[in-house]
Amino acid sequence: MRSTPTRRAAAIVSQTGRGRDTARTIRVPWSASSVAQVRRSLVEDLEERDVSTTVIDEAEIVTSELVSNAIRHATPLTDGMLRIHWKVKAGVVEVEVTDGGSETTPRPAPRTIWASSGRGLRIVRSLAHEWGVTEDRNGSTVWASLGGPSRRRSH
Repeated sequence: MRSTPTRRAAAIVSQTGRGRDTARTIRVPWSASSVAQVRRSLVEDLEERDVSTTVIDEAEIVTSELVSNAIRHATPLTDGMLRIHWKVKAGVVEVEVTDGGSETTPRPAPRTIWASSGRGLRIVRSLAHEWGVTEDRNGSTVWASLGGPSRRRSH
């Protein structure tokens, strides 16, 4: 019996800006296998920009949680993908994960000792200086700011 080779999900990558202020955007399939791919891309990029190790670690955890939540609780964008966007400015990393939306607005789950899930946004809230959700007719974007005060306006 022949085994089928596994293919890594292809990401569509784009960037805007110049030098260390360059913003990166990747689009990945709405699939659990995309979480590790997004993490790798983010960490490699932040390491190249000399972002502090602490902020890289926090950004990796937060991004993993946001992508996992989008896959578990939301729908994909109309093309079957998720959009992950990040930028770095003055040591502050801002990450956005955009999906096709869901029936509910993302919120941290109440604390429970015995629950096997529901901790993701509480983890995001504990690591990020600021985080939020933007919704429109095409989907929702959950964003987080790490490494210093956010440059966003509060919603």
